[in-house]
Amino acid sequence: MTSPGRTERLVLPGVLTAEQAARTVAGIAATQRADGAIPWFRGHHLDPWDHTEAAMALDAAGEHERAEAAYAWLARHQNADGSWYAAYADGDAAAPTDRNRETNFCAYLAVGVWHHYLSTGDDAFVDRMWPTVFAAIEFVLELQQPGGEIGWKREDDGTPVTDALLTGSSSIHHALRCALALAEHRSDPQPEWELALGRLGHAIRRHPERFLDKSRYSMDWYYPVLGGALRGPEAKARIEEGWDRFVVPGLGVRCVLPNPWVTGGESAELALALWAMGESDRAVRILKWIGHLRAEDGMYWTGYVFEDDAIWPRERTSWTAGSVLLAVAALGGDEATTAVFGGERLPVGLDPDCCR
Repeated sequence: MTSPGRTERLVLPGVLTAEQAARTVAGIAATQRADGAIPWFRGHHLDPWDHTEAAMALDAAGEHERAEAAYAWLARHQNADGSWYAAYADGDAAAPTDRNRETNFCAYLAVGVWHHYLSTGDDAFVDRMWPTVFAAIEFVLELQQPGGEIGWKREDDGTPVTDALLTGSSSIHHALRCALALAEHRSDPQPEWELALGRLGHAIRRHPERFLDKSRYSMDWYYPVLGGALRGPEAKARIEEGWDRFVVPGLGVRCVLPNPWVTGGESAELALALWAMGESDRAVRILKWIGHLRAEDGMYWTGYVFEDDAIWPRERTSWTAGSVLLAVAALGGDEATTAVFGGERLPVGLDPDCCR
C-alpha cells in the first residue's frame, strides 16, 4: 500500500485521513495494468478522459512513475489523426470497443501532461509528450464550429458530429488553457489555439443556444465553472441558480434530473468547482457528504439511489476515486493541482473581437 507519508497533502479533516488516502491511492494503483492503462475497474473498459483523471490523482499522491506510465500508454495508442477511441477493452490487446473519437476525451491529455510537469518539473517528459498533445489539440480544433463551440465527436467512418455539448466544450476550454501553458513553457507559441480558446470561452459564456440542451445533467450546470470559462460573479450566480435542483443535502449531487441518484464523481467535481470559485467551506461539506459512498477497500461506489436506499451501479471506479483525491488535493494546497484547476496563471486566449 502507498505510504501515508506520501499522501500528507491528501488529508482533509472529516473527509480523508492519511491512511484512508493511502488506501484510495492503492486502489487506483491496483486497477492500473502493467502497461500503464487505467480502466474504470479491472475487467471493464478504459476511456481516455477517465484514464487521465486517475493518472492525475496518482501524481497528486506522489506516484509519478505510475502517472507517467499512464501517459505513455496514451502516446502509444494515439491514432494517426491525433485522436483516441472512446473506449478500449481491459486486457493486453487494448482493442477499441467504441470507435467514436470524442473531442473532450482527446483534449484532456493536455490537462494531465501540464499537471504532471507541475508535479515533477520533468522537462524531458514534456518534450516526449508534446507531439502527442499537439496532435490531439489539432484533432479537436478541426471540429470547432463558426460560433466557437466544439463538435463533440467524429464517428468511426470519419463523419464529424458538429453538435456541441456544453460539458464537453467546457472541459476542452480547460484543456486548451493547459495546452497553451505547455506551448508557452516550450517557447512554441500557438496563436491559432489562443484565438480558438477565446472563441470557445465566448460561446460558453454568452451563447448557450449553440449547445445541445442537456440542462437536466448536473455537469452542464457546474462544468463552465470547473473548466474555467466562468469565474467571479458569473460563476457564483450559476452555482446558486442550480444548487437546490441538483444538490441533495447530506448525500451529494444528482447526476441527472429528476432521478433520485447522487454520484460520487459529480459530487467531487462540484467540490473542485466550488473550491476554484473560492467556496472552500461548501466544497468540504460536499466531500464530507459523499463519505457514504466510500467502500472498505478505499475506493468509491459510483452512485446511490436514495429513494431505494441502494448503491447503484455496483461498481467502484478509478475515476470516481481520482476525482475525490483531486478535490482533496486542491483543498489541501497541492501546488500542481491548485495551479491546474485554479487557473489563475493559465493562458486566457484571445478576445474573438480583437481580430475582426
